[in-house]
Amino acid sequence: MKGRIVKGIAGFYYVDVPEKGIYECKARGVFRNQEIKPLVGDYAEIDVTDEEAMAGQITAILPRFNELIRPAVANVDQAVVLFAAAKPAPNLALLDHFLVMMQRNHVQTILVFNKSDAASARKMEELAQIYAGCGCRVLFISAKNGEGTEEVRSLLKGRTTVLAGPSGVGKSTLMNAILPEAGMQTGEISQKIGRGRHTTRHAELFQVGENTYLFDTPGFSSFGVWGLEPEELRYYMPEFASYEGKCRFDGCLHDREPDCAVKEALEAGEISRARYDSYLQMLEILRQAKPY
Repeated sequence: MKGRIVKGIAGFYYVDVPEKGIYECKARGVFRNQEIKPLVGDYAEIDVTDEEAMAGQITAILPRFNELIRPAVANVDQAVVLFAAAKPAPNLALLDHFLVMMQRNHVQTILVFNKSDAASARKMEELAQIYAGCGCRVLFISAKNGEGTEEVRSLLKGRTTVLAGPSGVGKSTLMNAILPEAGMQTGEISQKIGRGRHTTRHAELFQVGENTYLFDTPGFSSFGVWGLEPEELRYYMPEFASYEGKCRFDGCLHDREPDCAVKEALEAGEISRARYDSYLQMLEILRQAKPY
C-alpha cells in the first residue's frame, strides 16, 4: 500500500493511507544502511504487519521533488512564514534568514504578520514597506480575532504548505482558527502514542481538504543560511534582481565595491535599508564560515 508520512516520533512513522487510515510503521533497516531518513511529507510504500492494530513497515520511500533541512520535511509546494507584528516584536534578521533558505529551495512563500490587533498602523506600514520587494505575498492578520484567517485558508487549497515561525507568534491559534479538522488526526495519532499534543515538538502533516495538506512545525529561535557560498547570497534577495549586471564589476557582491547599482538603488530609496543591512549581516556570516 502507498501513503504519506504525516508524523515521525521515537522511531515510529505514521503513514496515512487513503481510504484506510493511519498506520503506525517502523522503517526497514536498509534505510539506515543507505543513510536515508524518512521525512514527514514523504510518500511511502508500506507492508501491513497487523491489520487490526493498523501496524506496518515502510518498505520504500518514493522520490521527493524537494526537501527542507529546517524544518525537516519533504514535498513542499509553499511556505506560510508566520511572525508577530508585535508582542513580541518581529526579529527581522531571523525572518530574512528563513526567506533566503525558502528562496534557495524554490519554495513559494507567503509572509504573514499575526497580532495585527496589537500593532500600530505605523508599525504595520513600516513592515509592509520593508518587505514590499521581497518576492513574497505579505498579509497582516489577527488569528485571535479571526481577521484574515479565511484568506490564509484559501491560499492553502490544492497545495502542500509548511507553516513555520518562531515560538510565541500564534501558530497554534492560527491552526485552530483555519484548520479545526486537524484535531481529529491529532487525536488519532495521540491515541496511538499514548499522549496528547500540547505544543508542536515535531513536524506534523494534516490533510485538510482534497489535495490540500498543511505541515505544522516546531517553533524556532535561530536559523542559519547553511550551505551557501558568499557569492550566491545575492541571488536570493529578490530586491536585487533588476540591478544584476548593472554594476561596474562582474560578480559584484553589493558590499565594498564602487559603482554598485544596488547601493545606488539603496541610496535612492528603491531598496529597503533594513533588508540590505540584513543581507550584509548574512554575507558576513557566510564569509566567516568559509575556510581560506
